[in-house]
Amino acid sequence: MKRLLSAALAALAVLGLAAVSFAGDLPVKGSTTVQPIMQKAVEAFMAKNKGVSISISASGSGDGAKALIDGSTPLAMMSREMKESEIKQAKDKGVNPKQIIIAYDCLTPIVHPSNPVKNLTMDQLKDIYTGKITDWKDVGGAAGPISVVSRDSSSGTFEYWNEHVLKKERVYARAQMQASNGAVAQTVSKQKSAIGYVGLAYTQNKGLKAVTVEGVGGSVENTLNGTYPISRGLYLYSNGEPTGDVAKLVNYILSDEGQKIVASVDYVPLKAAKAAKADKKAKK
Repeated sequence: MKRLLSAALAALAVLGLAAVSFAGDLPVKGSTTVQPIMQKAVEAFMAKNKGVSISISASGSGDGAKALIDGSTPLAMMSREMKESEIKQAKDKGVNPKQIIIAYDCLTPIVHPSNPVKNLTMDQLKDIYTGKITDWKDVGGAAGPISVVSRDSSSGTFEYWNEHVLKKERVYARAQMQASNGAVAQTVSKQKSAIGYVGLAYTQNKGLKAVTVEGVGGSVENTLNGTYPISRGLYLYSNGEPTGDVAKLVNYILSDEGQKIVASVDYVPLKAAKAAKADKKAKK
């Protein structure tokens, strides 16, 4: 978390980029976790900049990285950091990935509202997602098989879950792999036996119930105070220092107005994270 907070301070410095006039279309590609921020920000941004056309395509962080590398997007949405292998591929093609952190998130387990299970430990989540626990009765629920719903391997959300929850063990072979946060949410809302995981912005669906982890609920507050165990940064990546249309869009997302949009979709704004870090330092 300390490393992420330090990155946030660096990201705020991007606000100093010079404003440049707009021209042409701007395709933005990548993470479905970052998508709710980008959709609202782009809508507000284009309303203020009538000559700008921005399209959003969300299919996973891995796809965002690929699009930045192959030049089909100047701005990739990612819910994980780029891998060393991706950075090498980019540099081999003359692309210099520039990381910009725009918000924080916590990955939240979700179940159907009829499921009596309210809390799971990290070990229980690992055992469910690796197939060692297959019946709800073994984690305090009603007897019945657990339907495991997961993101697919191109997703930054999957990779973060795989690293921090599964500890890089193989996901359960019978898991239902979904291409987006929205697809996970929809699948779980329709299956009483299902469990999934989504970014915080997707937990507001009335057809879902968020499950606490180690007795701590996924929330802005618990992400800031460091008590929620599955928190992460949300990123944009550009080819080198942002310029032109890309710079102006990034500056908008990092502005006070843009960060209010981050909060409005239930993610954690950078300045809130900065304030939390300062408060912790003051209390020491």
